[in-house]
Amino acid sequence: MIQVKTSAKCAGCVAKIAEKLNEFLTPDQWSIDLSVPERVLTVTADVPADKVVEAVRAAGFKAELL
Repeated sequence: MIQVKTSAKCAGCVAKIAEKLNEFLTPDQWSIDLSVPERVLTVTADVPADKVVEAVRAAGFKAELL
């Protein structure tokens, strides 16, 4: 499991990140918890952590591995 702290703030932010993540993940392989200050993205698929971080950054958001 990969956990990434993001700068996503709303459903619109999640949708932008989703566009990038869904290029190599299915929607049931990841989720973003907007209820915590860290806005944690959790990925359950077996993919490289840096690929996930790069996808979030490519969507225009900050991303940092936890």
